[in-house]
Amino acid sequence: MPNNEIIAGLLKNDGNIKKQLFDTYYGKFAAIALRYSKNQEQGTEVFNAAFNKSLQSLQKQKNSANLKINEFLEGEFIRETVEHIKNIRSEYYVASTVFANSKNSKNYDLFESRELVDFNSINNEVLIKALQQLVPSQRLVFNLHVIENYTLEDTTLLLEASEQTVKSNLEKARYNLQKNIEKILKVSQYEQSL
Repeated sequence: MPNNEIIAGLLKNDGNIKKQLFDTYYGKFAAIALRYSKNQEQGTEVFNAAFNKSLQSLQKQKNSANLKINEFLEGEFIRETVEHIKNIRSEYYVASTVFANSKNSKNYDLFESRELVDFNSINNEVLIKALQQLVPSQRLVFNLHVIENYTLEDTTLLLEASEQTVKSNLEKARYNLQKNIEKILKVSQYEQSL
């Protein structure tokens, strides 16, 4: 369906167009929302809010002929997801009680020490669970910079934070993610041995 028809349908509040867009993007966007959220319930809430706002942004596009709807909706969805998480004030400003490391040199190499766990064999479910255990500021930075490949500059702009704060949260996120994965795998091994 041509872009101008999709946007015209959204402007007319056409339920069929909305359903078609929902069916097309639900799987991918629900997975993104889950990665940014602390649990399934919050992921559903984030998905609904971000998807609706993304559709509203799409219908405001004037020059739709050259618009790449997939890229536009995904970018809007991620921005709206970040805004939604940032607006949960009771969660977002929670300080991390775990410090990244005591070394003077900063290390951004994820899972440098592979002594305990083969991190190449981590399944998606364990990774999502470990991500969800991060504090929101760390989860946002990790998702944006590492998974979505946003630059540090773009990440700082979207999160309205200093580059130093973003780098600090990134380092803590990588450290805490590694510890979360190790903990989840240990619990899983313990449960299997019972």
